[in-house]
Amino acid sequence: MQDRWVNQDDVCHRHERRDSCHNLRTPSGSKLLKLEITFRFAEQDLFTIADVPETGSQTVIARCRELAAISDTADGTCRTFLSPAMRRCYEVVSGWMTRVGMSVRLDAAGNLRGVLPGVEPGKRVFMLGSHLDTVRDAGPFDGILGVVIAIAIAESSNGKRLPFDLEVIGFSDEEGVRFVPFLGSRALAGTLDEETLKRTDHAGITMAQAIRDFGLQPADIPKLAITASALAFLEFHIEQGPVLDDAMESVGIVESIAGQSHARIKFIGSANHAGTTPMLRRHDALAAAAEWIGFVERIARSTPGLVATIGEVELRPGVSNVIPGEVQVSLDLRHAENQARQQAFDSLLHAAGEIARQRGLTALPTHARSLQTISMNEALTQRLAAAAPKDTRRMVSGAGHDAMILAPHIPTAMLFLRSPGGISHHPSETVLPEDVDLALEIGGRFIESLSDQYK
Repeated sequence: MQDRWVNQDDVCHRHERRDSCHNLRTPSGSKLLKLEITFRFAEQDLFTIADVPETGSQTVIARCRELAAISDTADGTCRTFLSPAMRRCYEVVSGWMTRVGMSVRLDAAGNLRGVLPGVEPGKRVFMLGSHLDTVRDAGPFDGILGVVIAIAIAESSNGKRLPFDLEVIGFSDEEGVRFVPFLGSRALAGTLDEETLKRTDHAGITMAQAIRDFGLQPADIPKLAITASALAFLEFHIEQGPVLDDAMESVGIVESIAGQSHARIKFIGSANHAGTTPMLRRHDALAAAAEWIGFVERIARSTPGLVATIGEVELRPGVSNVIPGEVQVSLDLRHAENQARQQAFDSLLHAAGEIARQRGLTALPTHARSLQTISMNEALTQRLAAAAPKDTRRMVSGAGHDAMILAPHIPTAMLFLRSPGGISHHPSETVLPEDVDLALEIGGRFIESLSDQYK
């Protein structure tokens, strides 16, 4: 397999102020957190305190916020599959991995992988991680927190050789903003197929070409599938919802990840003049789509556990004095029970056709796909619960994660950290330091328990 190694010498660091600075002296070997607290008087910088003692959560949070500044867009955070910003992100994260003592590489799917060798390198591998890509206008912690926590857990071994390799994975794409979701984890699951590699982005570039342009070889992707040496996978992630925050609880143990159904519905009517076409003679695609959207909301509100979202609406011709002739909308449907979700999905697609027929239009469902509800490994989940505080909440994840892609192929567990305000996929997304410190403690106890098993 041809892998692309990340050169530590290319790692980018933030610029530090060198004028009017005063560094506080700290004991040799102490960990430092870079801050910039500038004292000002009459618009003049007097001096800056740059170094203060560092805690585990401070390091993790500071690193997540550092990565949030690496973006493909000037306003906000956005990193997509194998973009220039992802390359810079890899350089920074690989530097952190290298300083822990990991060997670092990019695999053929663009996943950043750092391995801390165990007593018998290559014999057994325990994997931790999450994704490094983001949605548009993202927050600093979704996905990235799981990678940074994993590096911190590896660092806490303090050079001690474990009875297995510890591999931290920063998946190249989970959000699917450029192509489709879960590209990085699907490569490890062995389900990233040729058809997906042919998918194009908005610029018409295929996924396979994007991989080659990044200096990687798509032909090597089949070699990434998980082998028998892989013991298990653990993912840390923010909840992205309000359950833990409402209950004032720091962490939760994920038992399953809700299934999802997605589709695009195209309503095709007739564009015509807005002023001369009588209401009874219209075939308004937007009016049909609006009626169906209202129906989707009513079904979701009346079905316990079901959530439905219309996240995208595209209409043509998109002119103020022309009746819309074509409208395409997206549907995102989720439920913890596969049967309930599938029944609702089928009912909503049927309703789209009926609404269109009654209005003299056509409704065409496209890009229909589903992900089944996935349970986490019970034995690994029990081990995670034993490492967590007593009576830690068990929960279902409404959001999809890399863990759901790997779970059918390798024992997988997942820990949620609360999302203050239930906010995610937004710049105001945050975490609490005490929650991060608890997650680090749980991760350390979990690794220690697993080490005892394989001594």
